[in-house]
Amino acid sequence: MAVAKNVRDLQGAVSLNLDLRSSPQSTKNLQNKDSGFLDVNSSESTDLDKTKGITGFQTLVHVLKGNMGTGILGLPLAVKNAGILMGPLSLLVMGFIACHCMHILVRCARRFCHRLNKPFMDYGDTVMHGLEASPSIWLQTHAHWGRHIVSFFLIITQLGFCCVYIVFLAENLKQVVEAVNSTTNNCYNNETVIPMPTMDSRLYMLSFLPVLVLLVFIRNLRILTIFSMLANISMLASLIIIAQYIAQEIPDPSRLPLVASWKTYPLFFGTAIFSFESIGVVLPLENKMKDASRFPAILSLGLSIVTALYTSIGTLGYLRFGDDIKASITLNLPDCWLYQSVKLLYIIGILCTYALQFYVPAEIIIPFTVSRVSKRWSLLVDLSMRFALVCLTCILAVLVPRLDLVLSLVGSVSSSALALIIPPLLEITTYYSEGMNPLTIAKDALISILGFVGFVAGTYQALDELIKPEDSLPFSNSTIFIQ
Repeated sequence: MAVAKNVRDLQGAVSLNLDLRSSPQSTKNLQNKDSGFLDVNSSESTDLDKTKGITGFQTLVHVLKGNMGTGILGLPLAVKNAGILMGPLSLLVMGFIACHCMHILVRCARRFCHRLNKPFMDYGDTVMHGLEASPSIWLQTHAHWGRHIVSFFLIITQLGFCCVYIVFLAENLKQVVEAVNSTTNNCYNNETVIPMPTMDSRLYMLSFLPVLVLLVFIRNLRILTIFSMLANISMLASLIIIAQYIAQEIPDPSRLPLVASWKTYPLFFGTAIFSFESIGVVLPLENKMKDASRFPAILSLGLSIVTALYTSIGTLGYLRFGDDIKASITLNLPDCWLYQSVKLLYIIGILCTYALQFYVPAEIIIPFTVSRVSKRWSLLVDLSMRFALVCLTCILAVLVPRLDLVLSLVGSVSSSALALIIPPLLEITTYYSEGMNPLTIAKDALISILGFVGFVAGTYQALDELIKPEDSLPFSNSTIFIQ
């Protein structure tokens, strides 16, 4: 999600820059109203309007930030669901395929920009024009469905991130509160223990609801960027502390299975693809670059760094904690103040990021609703819809308090479609009439089929696990306290 956005956040994410994953409508709003928002999370944000473009280094930073959400914290459990050998290899393959699909999207968007003489093409517009260019008359007449499909999956993805965030917030705060009496200053002789429960995690979720409502009532995008900057700082500090801890005292890896059961592999797929949720980054970033011709190389470099980091954190985390790994690696940290501060920092970061991720579905849903009422009621309807959507994400989080399964479900349903299924099909519809190499068609078909299989299998497995009785759930694969 992020744990599992993403944990995206974090798609999930997690994306920490809102217009990096924006819908067709919200992308246009961000370009028209806040042209400098893309870079507001970095120190160079004040210079964006002057330079009218971002540098290659700034673009690389945004590519990295667009991927770094809560999803990375759920990757150790994902590796467990695949195996200590199969997990890292699969992450490398998925990173390569995700990067390739992003390049496809960029290439198709450039094609239509050149053909239609447009300066910028967002994800939804690119899919729509791709259907218009297809040889099928039926697809041409229903091309507008492409934009609606992209918007639908963006809504599902972003609201899924928000649900993941609420579960993450509750579970980490619950562990901090329950362990506060046993927390020490000695992190070397301290071991992770199961604390005595105080109250159900669902009550912690409800306790965050008033704060989240107040945050989403902030409709000014530039004010929200202050929270985004705070989220970036807190998450970066947390990841550094986590990385140095899991790299110490790694047990003998021979006790871990090289390949896990095929039944749990779909859960790995959902969580992993949730973490590679940055397909919405590419087109807004390319549009804002001074020299767009350098973007493909920068995108490849950024995804290579992200894939290497994901593989390292996922592998080391599983090696360090083995079968005891939990849905978020933060839940495995010792009960000393240094590592409790990691949880608190991530709580602050995710709390701030919630409003940013919420902005995307709000920009799709709320204008559509407000347009159907008179102007005097527009503000009330706007705030009411925001309140209702926040309550919806909180209710869903309460109903499904298993962080690992929420991550896998969101990743399987929406991330698969946006990152793996749609881009290869878009390439076929865009270039088929101009003549395509049969190997390219076969490659695109294979990627889409793999994405669809992951979509079906991951969704089925996550839903199957969710409907199981609570007392049958393994503790190491759950965020629920079991006596």
